Parts: sequence; C-alpha cells; structure tokens
Amino acid sequence: MKKILIALLVIVAAGAGVGYYLWNKPHVNLTNAKSDIVVDAKALLEEYQQNEGASNEKYFDKVIAVKGNVAEVMNDEGTLKIGLETGDRNGFMVRCELSATAPHARTEFAVGEPVQFKGTCSGLNFDVQLDNCVEVR
Repeated sequence: MKKILIALLVIVAAGAGVGYYLWNKPHVNLTNAKSDIVVDAKALLEEYQQNEGASNEKYFDKVIAVKGNVAEVMNDEGTLKIGLETGDRNGFMVRCELSATAPHARTEFAVGEPVQFKGTCSGLNFDVQLDNCVEVR
C-alpha cells in the first residue's frame, strides 16, 4: 500500500512540475523570427478545407506569413484578432491573433486593407487560426 501511495505522489509531483514549466514557458517573440512558409490567406484556407491532416503536417506549429485583405477586426477582451478575407462562400477566414507580448507598430487596421502577418499556425477551427502574430512590414 505504501508503494502505491509513493508512486502516486511521484506521478502527481511530476505532473505538477510539467504543468509549472508549461505555465511559465516564455512566449515566442516572432518579430525577428524567419517565416517557414509564406502563403496567401485564400490558398491557406483552401488547403485546410481540402485536407486538414496534410495541412497540419505542413503548417501546424510552424511560423508562417499570411497575406490578405482585412475582413474584420475584433477586440476580444484586450486581444486583437484580425480576420483575413478568403472569398469562402460560408464566410470562413484566416484569423490572426496579435501577440500580447511583442511590440506592434500599429494596432488599428481598416477593412479591405492589404496586410501580411507572421504567426504560429494552430490549425483549423472553422477558420484557420494563427497565434502570436506580428505584422510584417
């Protein structure tokens, strides 16, 4: 019985250690990071819609630069999210969530304006999601 309790305590301590490490892991500043791939917003969404598995292998958790026109700008509890037009008939788009830690030259964008953002791709959730984005100027 003691061996089981000790094993459980070791497992809980290891889990707490991993959780603590991940919680305190520093955010990546993509301002100076090199893009692995440069792609158009429309092409990116179409690739994901055609084959999500292959697209995840190609883009997921990689630094990608996405070009497109601003479709919408949302401020979600202090986090700025920019939707890029894709021409999708259902209204799906590429969503770029601006980095909370990186400095931004500007935070106001006009609908229809051409932009390019660099961020890490976190996959498809109706829209293609990019996190920790910075504007490429």
